[in-house]
Amino acid sequence: MSGAKHNNGKLFVISAPSGAGKTTLVREIMSADPSLRFSVSYTTRLQRHNEVEGQAYHFISKESFNRMLAHGDFLEHAEVFDNNYGTSRHSVTELLDSGSNVLLEIDWQGAEQVRRNMPECETIFILPPSISELEKRLRGRATDSDDVIARRMGDSLADLGHWAHFDYAVINDELAQAVGALQTIIAGNGEAHKTTANSIKNAAKQLLN
Repeated sequence: MSGAKHNNGKLFVISAPSGAGKTTLVREIMSADPSLRFSVSYTTRLQRHNEVEGQAYHFISKESFNRMLAHGDFLEHAEVFDNNYGTSRHSVTELLDSGSNVLLEIDWQGAEQVRRNMPECETIFILPPSISELEKRLRGRATDSDDVIARRMGDSLADLGHWAHFDYAVINDELAQAVGALQTIIAGNGEAHKTTANSIKNAAKQLLN
């Protein structure tokens, strides 16, 4: 299966439950391969002190988001933790048409929408090595209250149930290995990481039981 092609550009969609470490993985793989392009999403979430406008997200008001939505500007959009997120259709298409491979870092709901709009995309789900490690990572952020962490944990467990709907899955245990797995998939040699592979199915079964 090849990614969505626009003059040789391929679209890769990466999703994960909160705490699985996809943001770190995306940062590492983008650093290792300068030819990859990242589509910056729009969000109504408040900007955190360490975030730069236009790098982590484009931070906009709910009113602006709703206007873009009404105009059909989003390739995908979703509401997560009471905030809205969306990917610019124009930005993605422009990057693909330039011949660049593009990464989208979005939740599973957005991934389903992208798959419907660009069915040749390749979708990748990031799995944590264990449920206990998932909770440890969520607590390690030290930016959320216990109530928020509990809610995120519940939502993350629910999100894990969607892994089999993706083309590939990568277990983020050791960072270097996970980055290598992503690079293999993007290079077109990711058969071992397909969600239909027995090793992936067994790992997911152990994680969810």
